[in-house]
Amino acid sequence: MSQASQSHIDIKEYYGETLKSSQDLKTGACCSADSMPPHVRQALKNIHEEVIEKFYGCGSPIPFNLDGANVLDLGCGSGRDCYILSQLVGPKGHVTGVDMTEEQLSVANKHIGWHMDKFSFDESNIEFKQGYIEDLKTAGIADNSMDLVVSNCVINLSPDKDKVFAEIFRVLKPGGELYFSDIFGNRRVPEALKSDSVLLGECLSGALYIEDFRRLLSRHGCHDYRVVAQSGVPLLDPGIIEKLGMIDFYSLTIRAFKGEYEDICEDYGQVAWYKGTIKHCPHSFILDDHHEFKTGQPVLVCGNTAQMLSGPRYQDHFRIDGNTSTHYGVFDCGPVAIKEGGSCC
Repeated sequence: MSQASQSHIDIKEYYGETLKSSQDLKTGACCSADSMPPHVRQALKNIHEEVIEKFYGCGSPIPFNLDGANVLDLGCGSGRDCYILSQLVGPKGHVTGVDMTEEQLSVANKHIGWHMDKFSFDESNIEFKQGYIEDLKTAGIADNSMDLVVSNCVINLSPDKDKVFAEIFRVLKPGGELYFSDIFGNRRVPEALKSDSVLLGECLSGALYIEDFRRLLSRHGCHDYRVVAQSGVPLLDPGIIEKLGMIDFYSLTIRAFKGEYEDICEDYGQVAWYKGTIKHCPHSFILDDHHEFKTGQPVLVCGNTAQMLSGPRYQDHFRIDGNTSTHYGVFDCGPVAIKEGGSCC
């Protein structure tokens, strides 16, 4: 049996049988962030209690501007985020959840009718598919079909992350957005610990070293990603601290777009104006941890940022002045350093 196959078996057992609820977790990695926007917290109130109890996540990967969007949730589990997204995309949008664990999907599927009644939708705008996030084609996810791909603390569990990101950029439409939360480390996890079933299930042994993540995205043509939110992950169990206490783990929420971006920020003298028209963002819109656009206020941006804001996800809500005909050199556009300490929940 291959290591990848054994990893899938271990994960299915951990999330399908070992864990009975989020209270059984040994670390603070797979837990929901408290910093949900008010409209997402409100949507969470409409979710069935069994779906919430059986959900394991490390953040809140729910971006703004979702009305009518076609969204894919990788590793949807019991469906909590899918049911939040279902409300936010509305009757004209659609949400697809993919997961490999039968026990989790049975919870998600059991409550479809209950949620559609709760949301007052005449027809279901949600479906759940059993499959592997490394092979979305077998699950029936077509090329260039998704406006948005989200995931909540699942990609770290995959034994073949290269295939996962290849599939993500295959199914995204041109200009489509990847928006996900996951666990990252400030150094590589030792090979000897990567097969530890508890560390894997706790979202730690599969955590990507942040620089390896950057290199992986670059291999798939994505040369610019943005950190939206970050927090430290507490290791609560003494046994886990003994094994992995030398590594600092972080829960990061990241966004990236399918498109041709430069590998560093370049200055073309472009200016972005936010119109204040994104729902729930009347006064400002936060793109990442170092870009906040206040309504009506001009902001000098690099070429990559200008492209992100003028793509299909956000083009109706921004005015971009200037183009890339004149180059002024490197743009001073650095991310905020990863913070020490703190907690995601």
